[in-house]
Amino acid sequence: MGVSEGDGEAESADKELGVNPATGRAVWLKNGRFGPYVEELAAEGDKPKRSSLPKGWIASAMDLEKALRLLSLPREVGKHPDDGKVITAGLGRFGPFVLHDGTYANLENADEVFDVGLNRAVAILADKRAGGGRPQRAAAAALAELGNHPEDGKPIRVLSGRFGPYIKHGDTNANVPKGKDPAAITLEEALALIAERAAKGGGKKPAKKAAAPKKAATKAEGDKPAKKTAAKKPAAKKAAPKAKAKAEAASSDDGAAPWDDEA
Repeated sequence: MGVSEGDGEAESADKELGVNPATGRAVWLKNGRFGPYVEELAAEGDKPKRSSLPKGWIASAMDLEKALRLLSLPREVGKHPDDGKVITAGLGRFGPFVLHDGTYANLENADEVFDVGLNRAVAILADKRAGGGRPQRAAAAALAELGNHPEDGKPIRVLSGRFGPYIKHGDTNANVPKGKDPAAITLEEALALIAERAAKGGGKKPAKKAAAPKKAATKAEGDKPAKKTAAKKPAAKKAAPKAKAKAEAASSDDGAAPWDDEA
C-alpha cells in the first residue's frame, strides 16, 4: 500500500489495467516503496517486468496503453551512422536518456523517450560528447549531413554544441566560422576546416619533457667528484701501517736481539 503524490489522492489498492495482447498476461498498476509502478505478471519462476512511473506521470491517469509503452522500454532507436552500433532510449535513475556505446545523454522529458528519432539521438549524443551536457532543443535543427570524406569515407556532419555549431568528422571537430550559416556549409568548406583543425591538433608537450633528463644527468655528474674524494681517504689510512712496519724494522736492526738477555 502506498500513496500516489501525483494527484494528491491515496491509492487504497493495486489496480489491474488490462491484459497485454501480445503475451496474454495481466498488467497492474501498483504502489511500492519508491512510488507507483506498472507490472506485467510473469509465469511461475520468472521475474515480472516492471517500470516506475516517470516524473510528471499521474497514477490516476494510467491506462493499459501507457503501461505497455513503459514496459516496452528500453527501445531501439536505430543504428549510429558512424559505427553501426545500436542507439537505445529508456528511463533510468536520472531520468530519460539515449544510450550509444557506453555514452548516456539525457532527454528533456519522458515523452521524448517514445518518439525520439535517429537524427535527434545522434545530435544529442554528439552534444554530450562535445561537453554540452544537457541536450539543446536547437541541436536537431542545426544538424546537416554533408556527405562522406573522400579519403576515409567517414561521414561529415554539422552539429550544434555547447559553444556553437561545429563540423564533425570522426574524432575531429572544427568550429563553424562566426557569421556563417551552419546550414549553408558546403562539403568543400567543411573539408578545408577539418584539415585546418587537424593540422593544429599536435601539441608541443613532449619537447618540454625531454629537457628534464638533462638536469638529472648534470646532477649525477656533479656527484662523481665527491665520490672520488671520499675514495682517497682509505689510501691515507693504509699509509700508516707501512710507516709503522718501517719503524719496527729500524728498531730491530739497531737494538739487541731478544735472546741476548738470556745469554
